Formats: sequence, structure tokens, C-alpha cells
Amino acid sequence: MTGMLIAVPACMAPALLDPGHSTPTGLRTWNESDPARRLAVHRNNVLSSLIDALADTFPVVLQLVGEEFFRALGAAFVRAAPPRMPVLAHYGGEFPGFVAAFPPAMQVPYLADVARLEWLRVRAYHSADAEPVGPEALQALSGSGSSLDEIYLSLHPSVQVFCAPFAAVSIWAAHQGQVRLEDIDVNVGEDAVVLRQALDVLVLPTDSASTQFVQAVAAASSIAVALEAAKTEATDFNLVAFLATLFSRGAVTALELR
Repeated sequence: MTGMLIAVPACMAPALLDPGHSTPTGLRTWNESDPARRLAVHRNNVLSSLIDALADTFPVVLQLVGEEFFRALGAAFVRAAPPRMPVLAHYGGEFPGFVAAFPPAMQVPYLADVARLEWLRVRAYHSADAEPVGPEALQALSGSGSSLDEIYLSLHPSVQVFCAPFAAVSIWAAHQGQVRLEDIDVNVGEDAVVLRQALDVLVLPTDSASTQFVQAVAAASSIAVALEAAKTEATDFNLVAFLATLFSRGAVTALELR
């Protein structure tokens, strides 16, 4: 879906979003009808289409607040941050931050975190492709006598870490039918790893030790250094089990000895 504010003249773009903006000078219609009225119709279409695009990207946010609130929130966001790229599938990166600062949305304290998780899923879906490697690659390196401080992992381009002070992962999962909303304590913080496996975007709930490990690996640390980072959160961190999860989900695309 292409953007509607990219191909219009610069003098038209503000008027397409702000009903208080004056009609651009020299605007004419083919049948001599009132250009201000025609512009108002076009403005409504543009605004509605952009809000619809946000609703497609943030469906759980929409479900949490309802249609009326979401469209008011979306309209405020569109006017504050209109698209700067012609592909609306990439529109909405600033939306979670806008939600966090939007006074009426502060009554739902976890709403911005849910929006952030949904945006990470969009980024994962559109990330570059890379062929994963299997656990046998690590077994081969380990069997060669290499130590963990010599082995480095490369993660799939879609891999991202999510950390939130509220139960945003469970709230999102409840809207996928995976857990029950009534069983969730929203005030318990949650972590997750988001990645794409083939064409499916996965949200893998994790603990803080696991997210520390992924963040360290993503920062080009060796397995040994990443393990130490994980152990600052949990001394009993199970490296073997977590590596098995990463490999089974296609999260590792290369191993390297340094």
C-alpha cells in the first residue's frame, strides 16, 4: 500500500491533514465546484486510510481501547507524524512512543508496550532473509576443542529483544487465544524474543537472563561473555537449553571462531 502524502505538492500536504489549514491558493476543480469542500472530502479519505493502516499494524491496541478511541488516537498521531515513506507497511514506528505520551492513553499503562511489541513483529516480518544453521554446527566447533570465549554467533536479522515493565507479552498472547486474560497480572514485567521463522513471526516469552544473553550476542560478544551477562540475572541460567531453543527456531545464521 503506497502513501498518499508523498506524491502531492508540498503546499497540499498540510491541508490534507489539518482541517484548520487554509485551502491552498490557486486550487481549482474541474467542474468549478467549491475547492474547499472537495478538499475536505479528500482530507477525510486520506486521514481514514492512514488510520486504517495503523489499525492493520496495531490490531491488539485497537482491541484494547476500542474503535472510537483508537481512531481518535490514530488521527492525533497521523497529524503529528504523517508518513515519510511511500510504503504504509513501514508506517507506525513512532506510534508506540506517541501512545506513551498521549494523556488519554495513560489510563492504560501497558498500552504503549503492547504497541511496541506489535511494531517489533512488523519489523521482524519485513527483515532480510538469512539461512539458519543447525545445532550440529555448534557441536562441531565444541568438539574441535574450541572454548566458549572463542565462539561467536550471528543472529537472524529479524531477532529482536523485547522488555516491558508490564505483562505486555501475555496481553498480546491472550488476544491470539494463547492464554486467558483473567489469568494475567498486568503489573508483572515480561521479556520476549521476537523473530521470523520462515514466514511466521514468533514471540517467544523469555526471562531477563535469556534477553541479556541475546543482547550480548547481538552486540558481537562471544558465547562466554554472553553467558556471563545472563548469569548476572540468573546464576542458574541454562545455556544448553536456551541455545537449543535459538537453534530450533532458526535464530542462528552463522558461527565463527575468533
